[in-house]
Amino acid sequence: MAAQGRSPSVRVGTERRNALLADYRPLPGVYDEILGADGQVRPQWEPFLTEWCAFSPEELNQRFGLADRHVHDTGVSYRVHGDIDPRDPTAGERAWPLSHVPLVITGAEWQTIAAGVAQRAQLLSGLLEDIYGPGEMIANGLLPASVVTGSPDYLRPLQGAPGGGTLQLYAVDLGRGPDGRWWVLQDRTQAPSGTGYALENRLALSRAFPDMFRTMNIERLAAFFQAFRAGLVARSKRVEPRICLLTPGPLNESYFEQTYLARYLGFLLVEGGDLVMSEGRVHVRTIAGLKRADVIWRRIDGDFADPLELNASSALGVAGLVQAVRKGSVHVANGLGSGVVEARALMGFLPALGQRLLGEAMILPNVATWWCGQPRERAVVLERFDEMSIAPAFRSAGGGLDSGPVVVADLPAAEKEALRRRIEARGMDYVGQEVVRLSTTPVFQNGRLQPRPMTLRVFAAATPDGWKVMPGGFCRISDERDARAVSMRSGVRSSDVWVTSDAPVDPVSLLPAPDRITIRRITGTLPSRAADNLFWLGRYLERTEATLRLVRALLGRLIDTDPAQGRNETLKRLANLLVAWGAAPGGRGQTPAGQASAALHALDQYGSAISTMREARRTASVIRERLSIDAWRLFGDMQEQLTLEPGREPSEGEAYEIADRALKSLAAFSGLSQENMVRGPGWRFLDIGRRLERGIATCRFARHFAETNAPGDALDALLDLTDSQITYRSRYLLGASLQPVLDLVMLDPYNPRSVAFQIDRLDTEIRDLPSLTEDGMLEAPRRLILKLAAECRTAEASRLDRTSILLFEQLLMGVSSAIADRYFLQSSGPEASRLTGIA
Repeated sequence: MAAQGRSPSVRVGTERRNALLADYRPLPGVYDEILGADGQVRPQWEPFLTEWCAFSPEELNQRFGLADRHVHDTGVSYRVHGDIDPRDPTAGERAWPLSHVPLVITGAEWQTIAAGVAQRAQLLSGLLEDIYGPGEMIANGLLPASVVTGSPDYLRPLQGAPGGGTLQLYAVDLGRGPDGRWWVLQDRTQAPSGTGYALENRLALSRAFPDMFRTMNIERLAAFFQAFRAGLVARSKRVEPRICLLTPGPLNESYFEQTYLARYLGFLLVEGGDLVMSEGRVHVRTIAGLKRADVIWRRIDGDFADPLELNASSALGVAGLVQAVRKGSVHVANGLGSGVVEARALMGFLPALGQRLLGEAMILPNVATWWCGQPRERAVVLERFDEMSIAPAFRSAGGGLDSGPVVVADLPAAEKEALRRRIEARGMDYVGQEVVRLSTTPVFQNGRLQPRPMTLRVFAAATPDGWKVMPGGFCRISDERDARAVSMRSGVRSSDVWVTSDAPVDPVSLLPAPDRITIRRITGTLPSRAADNLFWLGRYLERTEATLRLVRALLGRLIDTDPAQGRNETLKRLANLLVAWGAAPGGRGQTPAGQASAALHALDQYGSAISTMREARRTASVIRERLSIDAWRLFGDMQEQLTLEPGREPSEGEAYEIADRALKSLAAFSGLSQENMVRGPGWRFLDIGRRLERGIATCRFARHFAETNAPGDALDALLDLTDSQITYRSRYLLGASLQPVLDLVMLDPYNPRSVAFQIDRLDTEIRDLPSLTEDGMLEAPRRLILKLAAECRTAEASRLDRTSILLFEQLLMGVSSAIADRYFLQSSGPEASRLTGIA
């Protein structure tokens, strides 16, 4: 960065400051975060503006680029509800909309916010214990029974269960009113989202502005996650519990966040199909049998958690989970049924409940709320109808409304009257709320700061030492200038929240104290689903590489101005193999160049490089928590390289370069996996998939290009496809000859591209996989690979023909099927008794 950008003159700094704020006009009647009522910059923002004005416009753009590249390279994304393509879970993902300007809050003000959030979390936690326990609040008339039983989030099977409705993580959406006070807009107790995005916002902005982050003494977030993890550990009955994050799957709106948190916190990411009940406990299906799950942090709605006792149509949960909760054999966070206290219908009763359960007034008041299930409150709402916003009282209730409120004054007359009639007919489904005007915070737009309405989401975690509040959170910023709270449901930006301190802030790490670390060399439990996806990731990547090599070999011969003898026959064989693989279209009128281009870019060809690469990326998205950022970035780069602009047809030379660059990217991933991945079960399944696919592809290459009467150019093509030209030339001075070529690509255990080499590696990897039996008998995958290894070691190149090569290919496919049957399909039925220890 340019030195003068950090040390401007006073005049230059003043000019930049004036330019930033030149068009900043706070909205009438609202609180603005950066400017006071007198039009002066608030004290906590002065250090921020001073630092910003030290950057030249060019340097500021470079800093923004750093933040944006972090978002792009790490794949930070979200999905709008309903924006789903089941064929490609990554297709509907949208880049996380990061605002480059943080929300700055003083430490003193944050103490009040934190105290209010912790108090509210304690109140709702105590209320949950009462709702699923003695029910005193209802019995004493402080809470109408229909507010509880009328909610779809009240789960009757959890009544009286230990831990029913337990609150472990709480989130609250706050808005600042015109008087500067913070108000509660919405409680989040079902399965609060946003902690991972808050952390990503912090990482992106701290990378862009590290000096500002240090000089302004911004509070760190790691201690919150450390405390949250400690709270979950404390809920277990084992010293080293197995904590699972239960996700709805890759089509969920916040799946990226779930994978990110699982990796960051060291939790096991599981879907409902990964879990099974056995002997009264919840277990994870792993490649080594069933392993006990001690704590489940759920990110699915409570009623979807158990199809046996709750929602029978759910495919996301675990049959028998409610029974395990009743027995106390597993802790679920947040507890099943905890969503009942985030209903808007409850908000009007919380002040009185706070006095009864806590003996104190609420530090953070609710936005004024009237539940229309009570005659007097309904009358107030209908009398002041045009002044109200109307919202569903419960989740999935309130016909005619979505999940958010609507401002009555904005509705057409017919809709307004229809809503009034629905409230009169069934008032319990609705609440009336005061229309809150939100404060505004600055965003950077067109080189200047502009005010936009915002809400603040804050998180609290239950820990052994009480409720701990994250010193920050994330700020949702609307692109609209309408400062009413209801407009925030269409908010499109998010920003970090900087809580300042008067003293330097000590760095915090998630690493435990050295004296508490138990040394281990095994990465941990590998669920069968993860093993399955790693296996197929390896296969899809190798399949993509094989297609790219075919395309490059074909295009190289088309471009060659000095063609070898038999070139036309080789071109025909290369093109036919692309057609047979489903990578290119066949039939009359197809040219080799057109087939090569289709094999690179055609999405309608299931075997094309772009199609198999998309499958690889889709598979990788399901196990994103197990892949490094560099690996994920490579998948994105390869997909971009193979994506062609509509209507553009590359030349033969350009298509050759595209295939060549994509092969280099695949080589980079191979280097990452070989040099950076720990040699645990996950790496083994990735490598097994690659070795199987490479062996099968090499057999197919040999069958098509190494026939008895094959021309010399066909044998050269086989050496090209197996990347063995240099080795062959170093051994043999003459041109390509059938038996030496076959020996090199099929039987040579020293050639890393040969079938023999793949079989040797498969033998090693399969040998080191866990066994389910203790009877001393070889399991099917090991038995088949030993048979294949024996066949390969005793084979002679002079006796190899299409039939014998096909036998190798079929045996490799048999090994693949045996691995799938053994490791990817488990049951809690009779086979469970054969498992080696349920740990």
